[in-house]
Amino acid sequence: MKPDPNNMTCQQFQDQLPELIGSGEDAASHPHLQTCPLCRALLSDLEIIAAAARQLFPIVEPPDDLWEHIESALKEEDGSPEPLQEGSAEIQ
Repeated sequence: MKPDPNNMTCQQFQDQLPELIGSGEDAASHPHLQTCPLCRALLSDLEIIAAAARQLFPIVEPPDDLWEHIESALKEEDGSPEPLQEGSAEIQ
């Protein structure tokens, strides 16, 4: 049973914080934060750290043909035959 969000201790809130952040919910609107400056400050610090991390390691989309290059390199490395195309039959 989860504790009442309006009546949580800091420890209970902080134990649920990773799940809350991971869920995509707006953690800043959690009822515990309305009355707890310590946990508000913690969440603020975590948001600052996350923003700094995103700047250090920006999300870069891989090129569209990346998997084709990987597959080609693997085939060259081990001499694997080409994969069958859908609907084609293998002749043995």
